[in-house]
Amino acid sequence: MPDPIQDFYAVIPAGGIGSRLWPLSRADAPKFLHDLTGSGQTLLRDTWDRLEPLAGPGRIAVVTGRAHRAAVERQLPGIPDPNVFLESEPRDSTAAIGLAAAILAHREPDVIIGSFAADHVIRGTRTFEFAVQQAVEVARAGYVCTIGIQPAEPSIGFGYIRKGGEIDVDGAPEAAIVESFVEKPDLETARAYYADRSYLWNAGMFISRADVLLREIAENEPELHAGLIELAAAWDDHAARGPAVDRLWPGLKKIAIDYSVAEPAAARGRLAVIPGHFDWDDVGDFASLAKLNSGGRKNDLAILGENARILSDASSGIVVSQTDRVISLIGVKDVVVVDTEDALLVTTSEHAQRVKGVVDALKLTGRGDVL
Repeated sequence: MPDPIQDFYAVIPAGGIGSRLWPLSRADAPKFLHDLTGSGQTLLRDTWDRLEPLAGPGRIAVVTGRAHRAAVERQLPGIPDPNVFLESEPRDSTAAIGLAAAILAHREPDVIIGSFAADHVIRGTRTFEFAVQQAVEVARAGYVCTIGIQPAEPSIGFGYIRKGGEIDVDGAPEAAIVESFVEKPDLETARAYYADRSYLWNAGMFISRADVLLREIAENEPELHAGLIELAAAWDDHAARGPAVDRLWPGLKKIAIDYSVAEPAAARGRLAVIPGHFDWDDVGDFASLAKLNSGGRKNDLAILGENARILSDASSGIVVSQTDRVISLIGVKDVVVVDTEDALLVTTSEHAQRVKGVVDALKLTGRGDVL
């Protein structure tokens, strides 16, 4: 294992419910608290284990909701209490990552932070570590740096980063400037991006000096920045923290860090990228979950569930079982079956992205009891 990077702090935003993975992922049991790969531990724990060699166990912070604190601490029994940053309600990624940056900068002004989602799957430890080490060197040079994934296929499920010319940073031989961000493309455009090879998948990883990141937020979202700085000043004073959170947090603007930091920084030539040569998936829907657990073999049936009782004949796709019901599949291709105690989902891989629409419909009809 590498020695921890001395001035580096890893930040794990652990929020969201993963609505495209309903009914497996719920408000009280979001995606990051599930074992979705058969590893025997949750995605959150996998993320911690991946980051610990780079930062050390005392320099990993988690930003999560108050409702998930107990579950997070059960998964991460070694996390120091001061490194659990609790949100009173979700305010999107700028508030979450910006809060961590502001608190850590208040404690350690020259700190470099790296933000890594709690619910992604990464395989290829050494190549991941090398990418992060390069990104830290780029951050030391004053850039905000992201890690983009070299596409394995022409995917329409991810946003893309257009890589520009190389930049000269010692210890970061693959560093390049970011020319632009591109939203999720149609299939024809995705094929062109894949053939071009200067386009990388946007994996939502950001590494920066905390003060540089906060300066970008201040330039683009000054009111949000002011609220974060005021919160950070009160955070380590237990008497002052609660009133400050209650007063300030609900008024913070909801905006993704792609829009508040990454895109404006790219437009000004202040965003760099390191290509990541490791397997990565954000497990955004059941189609990606099926692919992840079948090793990419289209004709296989992936099965998740500790006591799953599945009978299959000439079928493919994925079955997730949280009950003791026998589930029989005969001659169905690319099926998605998710069986829980109070809800059953049946769809196909082709329509997996539409599961979010079911969640939205349940909210509108007042069926929050199954969310």
